[in-house]
Amino acid sequence: MMHLQPVVLWGRLRHWQGTMMPNHQPQPVVIRTPFTVYGPRNESSTHTLFECFQLPLILDDEYDYDNRILFNDPFNTNVTDRHISIQTKLEGLEVLTDLNGAGRKACPLCPEEKFKACYSHKLRRHLQNLHWKVYVEFEAPSGQAYEIMKELGTNVQLMPNHTTPQKTDTYFNRKMKTNRQLVFCSLAVLAEERNPLESLDAFGATGIMGLQWAKHLRNAVKVTITDINEVCVKMIRENCNLNHIRVEGSRGSSRVPDGGAGDVDGVPIATVEVAKMDANVIMHLRSFDYIHLDPFGTAVNYLDSAFRNIRNLGIISVTSTDTGSLYSKSLNVTMRHYGSNIVRTEYYKELAARMVLATVARAAARCNKGIEVLLAVAVEHFVLVVVRVLRGPTQADESAKRIRQLIHCQWCEERVFLKLGSMVEENLYRQLPCNCHGSMPGKTAVELGPLWSGPLFNSGFLRRMLFAAVQHSMEDIQPLVKTLICESECTTLKSSVHGPTALINQGKRKTGDEPGNVVKKLKSDGSLEHPAFYYGIHRHSIRGMNMPKLNRFLQYLTEAGFRVSRTHFDPTGVRTDATLDQFKSVLTKYSVPTYTNTTATQNPEETVRAME
Repeated sequence: MMHLQPVVLWGRLRHWQGTMMPNHQPQPVVIRTPFTVYGPRNESSTHTLFECFQLPLILDDEYDYDNRILFNDPFNTNVTDRHISIQTKLEGLEVLTDLNGAGRKACPLCPEEKFKACYSHKLRRHLQNLHWKVYVEFEAPSGQAYEIMKELGTNVQLMPNHTTPQKTDTYFNRKMKTNRQLVFCSLAVLAEERNPLESLDAFGATGIMGLQWAKHLRNAVKVTITDINEVCVKMIRENCNLNHIRVEGSRGSSRVPDGGAGDVDGVPIATVEVAKMDANVIMHLRSFDYIHLDPFGTAVNYLDSAFRNIRNLGIISVTSTDTGSLYSKSLNVTMRHYGSNIVRTEYYKELAARMVLATVARAAARCNKGIEVLLAVAVEHFVLVVVRVLRGPTQADESAKRIRQLIHCQWCEERVFLKLGSMVEENLYRQLPCNCHGSMPGKTAVELGPLWSGPLFNSGFLRRMLFAAVQHSMEDIQPLVKTLICESECTTLKSSVHGPTALINQGKRKTGDEPGNVVKKLKSDGSLEHPAFYYGIHRHSIRGMNMPKLNRFLQYLTEAGFRVSRTHFDPTGVRTDATLDQFKSVLTKYSVPTYTNTTATQNPEETVRAME
């Protein structure tokens, strides 16, 4: 047993029947024993259960807090020990029941009428999201449940349930490190073009992204971090103090002087503005040079506000994590959010990126703005697009012309964007390079989209991002950025990316990369753009044939006169301007038959001739 100091616990008060109590003045409730809760009883009901308390609860008895505390209804003698539990560790809940066994199991802490028996995976989620979350919410105010995490030289406090987005306000995902570094590099490139600039992290949560901007870019950027939740805002302010960053009290606050920035304790190294405000509201009220949108799920609800006040030639980065609708798992949600019709294909990741870009381009066009796509990445469980905003109806019209429908053959998976024109074509199958419609019965193709048909990358911008990644020691994303550079140029020659001379020149912006020439780039020759989509080499392999190695196959395609590169969307994918028939012909030409050991033993001479 250990003696505990009084701890205030907060939650909500419910009836035993499950209905909310009428307006009730909060009163203190004292837990005298580990198994009974004493509190005010509603006059209309004799059964009151304190589940997630909205009354201050004070633990004033000696009790081992590492063990479970059960809250029983003192007025109901029929209810046993099946109620809310508080645990210090998730493993303490999992030992209460056999989660590895087969069949349905009931929750050991909930009555049967409240939570029905289910399988182990659902029961584990129930224990984590409900019972363990109760402990985390109660223990966090005491200051003992925080975890300090360091990323890119920035320290942030995390709550033990930070990995459960549905049940926590301060959600943090360690796997999004790649996303945060790509966004940081894009902001660093913009900081070289205009100084100072105003940037907005519209969904702060723990505030780690905005803190990284302020800590590494210092006075080159004025960072604003917002969140609608009061708990998040409080944690962001605490993380600012943890990193020696000053929080502005108002917009008119004085900034840290240039000579006063340093890593000395007590001296702020940067200044950020933290505000409790809805993302749509602050983007309507203020103008920014850089806006990053990273809500939980889709960002379509915030695009109109983001394009409303973004400054000319500013940058908007959008992170979408609703992979269910992006990757063709929930087609009704896809139509509802993005207004697109898609199916599952071999190039589904690029299809998702082009669908998000089409939604972004339509949102920009509604505000008489166009976009230039700087970056589109789909890795792990997120899709990130970074676009530059071009003001004016002319640029909006040029961007709108790049939103087209896609014809996809369901037999061979050949695909092509529909040509521009208002006249109805008699036979859309004629635009497909394949002849599946003539040799197969019925309809063989589907119409997908609308999708973005323009380029997905800007080579000059990616090179400056690589320079920023090297400058700030971001070794994790450097291979990815190098792959994106080769993909944007549709080449396998990496000497221009990996060479020491090229690395020095990456920080120098060429004349064609100036912001004033961005509009001219949109009207450049389409042959300079990288080919749309890619083919999977294993998807189109020939049965009974040994394919050449991927790098060797890329060399064969180059020798045949095609542009070719690898793609980050698929490790075995090949981006090329060759049609699928041409792709297969080169693959067939350099594939060798596969023979078993038995066949090779019986016909050794034929095997040797075949290999020759």
